[in-house]
Amino acid sequence: MRPLILVTNDDGIKAGGLESLVKVLKTIGDVVIVAPNESYSGMSHAITVKTPLYAKLVKEKEGLKLYKVNGTPVDCVKLAINVLLERKPDLLVSGINHGTNSSISLHYSGTVGAAREGALNQVPAIGFSLLNYSYGADFSEAARIAEHVVRSVLNDKLPAGTFLNVNIPDAHPVKGAKIARQSKGKWIEEFVEREDPRGRKYYWLTGHFENMEPEAKDTDEYYLAKGYAAIVPCHLDATNFNLLPYLKEQNYEL
Repeated sequence: MRPLILVTNDDGIKAGGLESLVKVLKTIGDVVIVAPNESYSGMSHAITVKTPLYAKLVKEKEGLKLYKVNGTPVDCVKLAINVLLERKPDLLVSGINHGTNSSISLHYSGTVGAAREGALNQVPAIGFSLLNYSYGADFSEAARIAEHVVRSVLNDKLPAGTFLNVNIPDAHPVKGAKIARQSKGKWIEEFVEREDPRGRKYYWLTGHFENMEPEAKDTDEYYLAKGYAAIVPCHLDATNFNLLPYLKEQNYEL
């Protein structure tokens, strides 16, 4: 039996990254795409609870189905696993995203949020992102890296409760792929203040990313700058185990 691969993204069903990803995944297994009907970038792990969800089958042929959903990437994963699929997928793949989700950005990412939801459902999951925001980005190298990582995960599996966040530089060719840790960084946020025709103030969120450890040589930001894809293993357990003994010593317990 060919592996069943669930695919989603946060850029919507017409995104070039999704199309490039599906082309390589079809050579590996049967693909079911359940993706948002429009862009839901920056949604992280958001879910829809106040309005109904609709899933429309857009395309169906041997080895491929495409659904569009009026919800977030995580909505798409939940709906696929609980309603649309006949069996649990062997792998969930999210992306390929237009733009980076390295360092602290993974916490805001709808692409990574979908992969996290896969892990919550005991499905091996990977999020892919390309460091290029343009509509006409060339995803050929990103798709090549994605195929390599997907085949590796299907062959070797992932421990329960884990998923991969893979970022790929906008390089031709990409030098290779390296295992890395999430770099420490932050977004320097700025709000541009403007006024609408009725005299009401409104704000646009802007800003720029700052790498807080530019000298570190084991991070995703380091390898991306060197022309390598960065594979960061992530897990669901948010416990800070190093802090447990300290809190117990400081009389936090009753």
